[in-house]
Amino acid sequence: MTQIKPEILNKAKEWLSDNFDSETQKNVNSLIENNPAELEESFYKNAAFGTGGMRGIMGVGPNRINKYTLGRNTQGISNILKEEFPGEQHKVVIAYDCRHNSKELAQVVATVFSANGIKVFLFSDLRATPVLSFAVKHLNCHCGIVLTASHNPPEYNGYKVYWQDGGQLVPPTDIKIIEEIENVDFASINFKANKDLIEFIDKEVDEAFIKASVKNGSFDTPAAAKDNLKIVFTSLHGTAITVIPQVLEKAGYKNVFTVKEQEEPDGNFPTVVSPNPEEPEALEMAIKLAEEKDADIVIGTDPDGDRLGVAVRDLSGKLILLNGNQTMLMMAWFLLEQWKKENKLNENSFVASTIVSTPMLKNITENYGAQYHEVLTGFKWIAKLIKDHPELNYVGGGEESFGFMVGDFVRDKDAATSTLLACEIAAQMKANGSSFYKKLLELYVEFGLYKEELISLVKKGIDGEMQIKQMMVDLRDNPLKEIAGEKIVLIEDYQSSIARNLQENTEHNIDIPKSNVLIYYTEEGTKVAARPSGTEPKIKFYISVNKDLEKVEEFDKASKELDEKITSVKDDLQVD
Repeated sequence: MTQIKPEILNKAKEWLSDNFDSETQKNVNSLIENNPAELEESFYKNAAFGTGGMRGIMGVGPNRINKYTLGRNTQGISNILKEEFPGEQHKVVIAYDCRHNSKELAQVVATVFSANGIKVFLFSDLRATPVLSFAVKHLNCHCGIVLTASHNPPEYNGYKVYWQDGGQLVPPTDIKIIEEIENVDFASINFKANKDLIEFIDKEVDEAFIKASVKNGSFDTPAAAKDNLKIVFTSLHGTAITVIPQVLEKAGYKNVFTVKEQEEPDGNFPTVVSPNPEEPEALEMAIKLAEEKDADIVIGTDPDGDRLGVAVRDLSGKLILLNGNQTMLMMAWFLLEQWKKENKLNENSFVASTIVSTPMLKNITENYGAQYHEVLTGFKWIAKLIKDHPELNYVGGGEESFGFMVGDFVRDKDAATSTLLACEIAAQMKANGSSFYKKLLELYVEFGLYKEELISLVKKGIDGEMQIKQMMVDLRDNPLKEIAGEKIVLIEDYQSSIARNLQENTEHNIDIPKSNVLIYYTEEGTKVAARPSGTEPKIKFYISVNKDLEKVEEFDKASKELDEKITSVKDDLQVD
């Protein structure tokens, strides 16, 4: 039998006190007696906030998602709310997704807030994450919480925190909250609910969100064009079923077919290997239905309804799944075009994306005379840009991981409004004798063909965490000199905030918050970024290659050439 480390056993025994309920004590004892390995994973550290809040495997212990770890978070946030907004009636809004225990954990969070004298608006049933972001501002709340683990496997859950502007936590507030949470003892969590302070909310917020979504995502598409577009939608057993069909109906789209087998919210996600719209397998049932219905566009969303995968027909009529960069490029181009037609576009208009997304978006944005801003991974940084620069007008923005945000009425990625926007593009392109895909190829001809690929290496547990750390150390201490036969000319280290130009032997500071990200650039414009995930046990490598494209007919050949270059990059990185 595996020997339990004394420090792990001592931590576990703390959870056998009267501060924890009998069921928790029973489960801790079971781990001590039967599963020392899981005991160590559950107790070797405290689960921490990452780029999206806290996310992890459900279970007992400080490194798991449970009523006590989330209660501790909530107690810490309650303390900060009173410090940040003295003398005010503090208000929070809470939502939850379809995952196991999400409803019960949402009730726990509501209980702790109310016990601290904070007014709670609690959604009566599951809701998509963008609805929660919208509700924070709509209800004039100081804070919002959504219980979700996005597209993670069924054993995961999580806790996303939103602040007064409807965006997720950013510095310095996030640092203050993390420090406060770390100072909260489990014994000090107040679980005595004040039911008078908990109010259930429902249709009023939903209707306001749908109205705002249609307003921000509609662009004078003729009714005949909408009638001529066939749409297949799947929520992949998630929350988007509660809002996206309603948004499309309100916007005037009638030919919407949903995948019936995936309509029912279910935390087991029984019909897919992973409820992740980035994965082609996840949209197989939707693609099959689209072929039966001769649909023009397929859209699938993740469990909490903030990210979307889009499939459209290529020039031969075959349905293909676009990647997040491609969808983002089309959406940003279309928004810029509409703003230009409406005479709203000027030097104060801006589009935003992330440091690991396609460089092509900058080319498109600056061609329209708008500003292009780049931020760290996560829409909280785009929301912070909007908050910090009221003199600028946000057009739209996205990231490679299948997220997009249309306008600023929501301050996070929003699959509902983005779905409507994708349908507007598809309908208008089809009505004009073109297509979503053909227009994308035309953008490649105009702005250069960029092709990206993401490599995610899963490294679970304590050993995995150490491996990821070592990989980043090696990339910094022994930087690559060449990639795919191309000389490295620039290295950006976002942890040190220093960029090194190897050609000129110069350095300059990076004016973006510190983050554990390293980016290499070659003389030919190849870009490789390495970044440990903040919410999953993964290290991610983002590869971008490019070349000029003279005409649409050359796309297939040029695309294959870039595929070969990507393979060469992966060989040099030794990640495939």
